Amino acid sequence: MNQPLAERLRPKTLDEYIGQKHLVGPGAVLRKMIDAGRVPSFILWGPPGVGKTTLAQIISQKLETPFYTLSAINSGVKDVRDVIEKAKGNRFFNTVSPILFIDEIHRFSKSQQDSLLNAVETGVVTLIGATTENPSFEVIRPLLSRCQVYVLKSLGKEDLLQLLHRAITEDVILKEKHIQLKETDALLRYSGGDARKLLNILELVIAAEEGNDIEITDQKVTDRLQENPAAYDKGGEMHYDIISAFIKSIRGSDPDGAIYWLARMVAGGEDPKFIARRLCISAAEDIGLANPNALLLANACFDTVQKIGWPEGRIPLAETTIYLACSPKSNSAYKAINDALELVNRTGNLPVPLHLRNAPTQLMAELNYGKEYKYAHDYENHFVKQDYLPKELLNQRIWHGQANPAEYKLTEQMKKLWGSRFEK
Repeated sequence: MNQPLAERLRPKTLDEYIGQKHLVGPGAVLRKMIDAGRVPSFILWGPPGVGKTTLAQIISQKLETPFYTLSAINSGVKDVRDVIEKAKGNRFFNTVSPILFIDEIHRFSKSQQDSLLNAVETGVVTLIGATTENPSFEVIRPLLSRCQVYVLKSLGKEDLLQLLHRAITEDVILKEKHIQLKETDALLRYSGGDARKLLNILELVIAAEEGNDIEITDQKVTDRLQENPAAYDKGGEMHYDIISAFIKSIRGSDPDGAIYWLARMVAGGEDPKFIARRLCISAAEDIGLANPNALLLANACFDTVQKIGWPEGRIPLAETTIYLACSPKSNSAYKAINDALELVNRTGNLPVPLHLRNAPTQLMAELNYGKEYKYAHDYENHFVKQDYLPKELLNQRIWHGQANPAEYKLTEQMKKLWGSRFEK
């Protein structure tokens, strides 16, 4: 019994599977397809330890079809082709396609992903990919278009408590002990919604106890974790904690904090594109219109890092990090698009005013499409007052300039053009 607790407790059926009710609960979309015996190729996107690999294995067992696994870290194009050839040999007439499970599919190169296309398209294999990254960034469009994408969520408190109870009552080793979960807050907090991490912490705490009567408390959990500090894990909770600290340091205008957390990621072997992508997001979300050059620099950083990689990539990452941290901050664009989306959700598909519509056909022209539109460049200062929102939303304010020099100029320009509308 040298298997870790997390492996011993790995569910074998959907009834044992904890969490993701929106996908595999009674009547849920994926559950229906599994019960029907047919599943399409799909990608599971979610944080670590939420059951992506387990779900793929359960599906394979349920469908009674061959199951092949590739890791994007250790596999090349030849490995992909070899597995596809094996799958062809195991495919019989009118049977379910063998399943090819690819862990960390976002790390597959373009050529590796290209080598999958034909097999997926022709049904030689049913592809199940697992990724912690947004697949639209890293999975090539032709492959992504052939796959459904299902989002898995971090496990909630009830899910994690259910898992703890199962561990101490059903595991072949732990059920022989008398384990009392007196306090669970620290276990849940340190796990971060990661089932595997939760079970690893529980096993660590229990291993440090003598005898079979064991009481789990928050203090014991904290003490054991301090004695056994986790190394940086770019695939685990620490990955998300450190990128969170990094972005919050930039948002908080602390270049020292930001560069420290960048160094932690560089030293830990983090994917430089992951860092550069977050810098682009931060430049748009947190600096925004207060310094539009921030997004230009972040985008240039992303391109540079892709070209030069490690170790030199740390330099443009550092330059951009410090620049963003020292830049004035504004989230007015971020707030404006969120407010606009909320407005759209609340008011629905309001009609486009006639004067703003194009009139590519004679009928549309006869219906007055575009008839009263005023072409701004025909007027002084390239501006003329007219309505650009649906009539139900006239005078609705969405964007509000914030208190920084760049947006002050933008707001003053809008006041000059629109008058009282932008005085609010």
